Amino acid sequence: MPPTPPPLPRKEFLSLAALGALGLAAGCATTSRRPVPRDGILRHAAIGAGGMGGTDLDQLRTHPRLRVTALCDTDATLLAAAKRKFPDARTYTDWRELFAKEGDALETCNVSIPDHMHAVVALAAIRRGISVYCQKPMAHDVAECRALTLAAAAAGVTTQLGTQHAGGPGDRLAVHLLRTGVIGKARRAYLCSNRSTAGRYRLEGPRPAETTPPPDSLAWDLWLGNAPARPYAPKVYHRTTWRSWQDFGTGWSGDIGCHIFDAVWKGLGLTAPRTVTADVQSSWRTAPARRAETWPQGNHITWKFPGNAATEGPDFTVEWFDGEFFPPAEAQAIARELGFAKYPEEAALVVGTEGALLLPHTSGPRLHPAPKFASLTRPNLTGPSHYHGFVDACLNRTPADSDFARSGPMAEAVILGTVAIRQPGDILQWDSGRLRVLNSAAANRLLRRTYRSGWELDLKV
Repeated sequence: MPPTPPPLPRKEFLSLAALGALGLAAGCATTSRRPVPRDGILRHAAIGAGGMGGTDLDQLRTHPRLRVTALCDTDATLLAAAKRKFPDARTYTDWRELFAKEGDALETCNVSIPDHMHAVVALAAIRRGISVYCQKPMAHDVAECRALTLAAAAAGVTTQLGTQHAGGPGDRLAVHLLRTGVIGKARRAYLCSNRSTAGRYRLEGPRPAETTPPPDSLAWDLWLGNAPARPYAPKVYHRTTWRSWQDFGTGWSGDIGCHIFDAVWKGLGLTAPRTVTADVQSSWRTAPARRAETWPQGNHITWKFPGNAATEGPDFTVEWFDGEFFPPAEAQAIARELGFAKYPEEAALVVGTEGALLLPHTSGPRLHPAPKFASLTRPNLTGPSHYHGFVDACLNRTPADSDFARSGPMAEAVILGTVAIRQPGDILQWDSGRLRVLNSAAANRLLRRTYRSGWELDLKV
């Protein structure tokens, strides 16, 4: 039997119990989770069949006890390509029709579509008792992340955030080393994503003045979903550049932040931050038209978390760097001493009282100073892939590695960082229990959106 994730620490377990009680009180769940069918095969629907949705589908299909029975995409070209892989699956353009016709026969689904539609689709599935694999960053807004976490706890469904590298041996080993205190008490952490190829995903705007009718293959109004209506324009929204626009995406930190943060969050057992602030690209900050529509091409976000048994002092600081912002000299020096010619483009670094741990993204952890840890025994933590781990958890009725109880609060912190980006320079004081910024009415307005008429959703938070 595949290994199961470690049990939740007592604090997380009690928090999850409280979330479940709140979710039930708020009426989040209308149906409890589905039992495993007698034949032991999970019936699965894919919401989003191209791009990352195609990747998710290709990985999930390799599990012998999952059968893809329904496919949905607003792009007929992508849907047709997926249909060729799954000729027996029924196809839909509108996910609402899929759930209406197929929902009672489904045990699982994946939600792999633009960020702005994650919550509405995933909540619809969860409230039907369907287990959900949801792409990062979980949702577009802080309130949506909270709603998904509450609803999943109330319904008792299996969930998994799409941080697929968390299932790899490198991230698992990093979590183990941090949990066991190999580098002592954590003093601070630096996260970064300075990917050299990111420019094509980070448009400056403004909206194109010239628009064209959408192609016949694209159901543009369904693609827009709950976002404000706007004319279609080629190559600036669908298929991947939607991340540049505030109406649809969550910027670079929202896109990659959950990947880089994951091992640090789990390894140190972090909880909701007390404050968050952001510095941003100056050309974006001083351009009202860009600030109203797109995300900056560079961000430096700083969270202050409550200290705990794994950290030193009453507060623990985590910093994020992307675009034109890079980790500080201390981090650069550690990387050089570990043999890196340049700092990894994407990495997490935790500096502790007895050493440091550097985790280049998609790789394994490196301990500093290397001679001190040369004889350290490193356990082999190879296990099922992130995707198979989700399916196994559905079958075994156990929590997945990155279920919403663990990853929901992290996603909230990451998306709270995107609120700080839009209020650059302000130190936002966060009250997680009340889901409020205590010192900024403007920031509070960014915790949730007003959905387009006809797409209203009661988040119940």
